[in-house]
Amino acid sequence: MLHDIHTIKTACTTIRYRGLGRLANNVYCIEDGSGGVIIVDPEYSADLILEMADQAPVVAIFVTHRHADHMGALRAVKDATGAPVYASRIDAPDIENPRKPIFGKRPEACPVDVCLDDGDTIKLGSCEWRALLTPGHTEGSMCFFLESAKAPQPSKRPILVSGDTLFCGTIGRTDFEGGNMNEMAKSMRKLAELPNETLVLPGHDSMTTIGDERVRTIEFYGKL
Repeated sequence: MLHDIHTIKTACTTIRYRGLGRLANNVYCIEDGSGGVIIVDPEYSADLILEMADQAPVVAIFVTHRHADHMGALRAVKDATGAPVYASRIDAPDIENPRKPIFGKRPEACPVDVCLDDGDTIKLGSCEWRALLTPGHTEGSMCFFLESAKAPQPSKRPILVSGDTLFCGTIGRTDFEGGNMNEMAKSMRKLAELPNETLVLPGHDSMTTIGDERVRTIEFYGKL
């Protein structure tokens, strides 16, 4: 149910998540293997997001892209935790000076502490993430990949935090401002390089895997 805390134990580190807000955004709380947690895409409900941390220190906040439903509580969560914000260099200006969304209130401006480029590595606790620039939904959409060998539980599945780039059975919309179908196709070809067993954590809807999406989504849209 919406707002329930779900736990994923098949991934290479423990993940908790909640569906929040009118668009049922998936907000993730990912353990770093050293006692801290990473918050991903803080929707507007700051109290419900911070509750998932269960008093563990928040060591980072990942933002996959600049849309308001993925950063509505960013400033509140940063102020409450002091955690640095990580986002793509391209979308960072719109996170620091948010646009008015189609509906709802404008998020508070929030500094981006670490501006990421494609291929950058992010070492947090015993996790080493790789930033993957995947434009198409926005110009600076970014996925975050955690290889099993560089995670606390190396015998379990690698992780891709996909934001609104890749969903279960489909891709993110490309008809918003900044969207581009040609760029999305290139992003699909980039994600095709990941292992089939990779667990995909999308910004909305159900979890999936690269293997499942390869046959119904990635190869189809990657050919456009």
